[in-house]
Amino acid sequence: MLKKVLVANRGEVAVRVLRACRELGVRTVAVYSEVDRCAMHVRSADEAYCIGGAQARDSYLQIDRILQAAQQAGADAIHPGYGFLAENPGFAKGCHEAGLVFIGPRAETIELLDNKVAARRLMAQAGGPIIAGTDYDLADDELVQAAEQIGYPVLVKAAFGGGKGMRMVHRAVDMTNALRRSRREAKAAYGNDAVFLERVVEGVRQIEFQILADAQGNIIHLGEREGSIQWRHQKIVEEAPSRALNPALRQEMGQVAIEMARLAGYLNAGTVKFLLDQDKYYFLGIDPRLQVEHPVTEMITGIDIVKEQLRIASGRRLRYRQKDIQRRGWALECRILAEDPFRDFIPSVGRVTQVHEPAGPGVRVDSGIYGGFDISLYYDSMIGKLITWGESRGEALLRMRRALEEYRIMGVKTNIPYLQQILNSPSFQGGQTDIHFLDRRCPPAEENRPQALQAVIIAAAMLAHNQRGEERQMQKTVLDQGNLPSNWKQASRWMGLRK
Repeated sequence: MLKKVLVANRGEVAVRVLRACRELGVRTVAVYSEVDRCAMHVRSADEAYCIGGAQARDSYLQIDRILQAAQQAGADAIHPGYGFLAENPGFAKGCHEAGLVFIGPRAETIELLDNKVAARRLMAQAGGPIIAGTDYDLADDELVQAAEQIGYPVLVKAAFGGGKGMRMVHRAVDMTNALRRSRREAKAAYGNDAVFLERVVEGVRQIEFQILADAQGNIIHLGEREGSIQWRHQKIVEEAPSRALNPALRQEMGQVAIEMARLAGYLNAGTVKFLLDQDKYYFLGIDPRLQVEHPVTEMITGIDIVKEQLRIASGRRLRYRQKDIQRRGWALECRILAEDPFRDFIPSVGRVTQVHEPAGPGVRVDSGIYGGFDISLYYDSMIGKLITWGESRGEALLRMRRALEEYRIMGVKTNIPYLQQILNSPSFQGGQTDIHFLDRRCPPAEENRPQALQAVIIAAAMLAHNQRGEERQMQKTVLDQGNLPSNWKQASRWMGLRK
């Protein structure tokens, strides 16, 4: 087993990996930027090293500084978490050259899968289903012509990276502007402005299969997750299993996922992604890393995926065969974001004054914050994940709704109200979801709520201003009797927002 692991990340994923290491008796090393000196992952590690300034490019993306910290600490392995350098083949190669174990796929595998078009070609060679699309080395005018041949709507996607730089285009007149903006976002997020096109398949679900592969050539999958609840191409609610798969389809897609991993020479943990159109599915890509939503798979299988990553990186053979993988119950995950859902989801930064996390049977919180922690504008807005498990989907959903009600994060805005809106939607409760669900069925709360809330605040202030003299004395008398509602409630009733 590995002796000491450096976690090249921050926030809740760093804390998650550090805890797994501690349970296996592996010593841990954290790295941090100047603004993360008091972060939870720094407090959780056995030792920690500052690697640079607040900007990610000055710290968490500095390969040389991370490798130097690992050598200085005497670490024998590095876990990249997700985001930052997790899918950077140069980082994996640098670890190998420095004599460190990279806890993830081989550098050449990451490089192959990092190119989304190359991964599509691999699936085509395997005879698998792919969506009509283009290459990534085409000029903008060639992509405009290709879009006419494919047929609108089309999706502009970054060739190297995840959900950033993705845009749906419905008309030819919008194509040039969409390409320009997508290239700019892709360059900023992934350091490469290459994009390609895919035909849009309407009404599809996003289904993903978690895979594990050891150095001896054994590959298994741990079943599927569904990540169809997406806002601006980023998943915010995930669940496992999916209501859309029957046993035969689950077995078929799982076998395709294993074959894809075998063709790619895969090692360690990863995720094969598909789009599902009723009973027809299309290959979407392979994420060569630990995924944000891995806890829902852990909850229904009882397998700690991060521990398995550590064991595989130590050279051990998989402890499970495919027939050993059994699902039990249902799990949901909500991503907790420091964003204001009433102001177009702008990031909310500042000091977290108080945190009250939900608890109870079947409730798990993966978090990277605490009371007194400062949320910075320099990093991703995700500050935690709330996961619930139940014997059935209904029980997991009821627990999630209860847990969201209990969750209190004071000092900054979060997306918890929007998550509650999603979970209260009859369509979501009935499992009638696809990747455009939020656009059609559950639009963001900011469209109507702020005006109504502002009117309530103004009305409450007017009521308070008018309560003078005898009225205030009358209010005191009635309040003593416990019968007069607050100004807020009076104003809300007046506006028709409360009964």
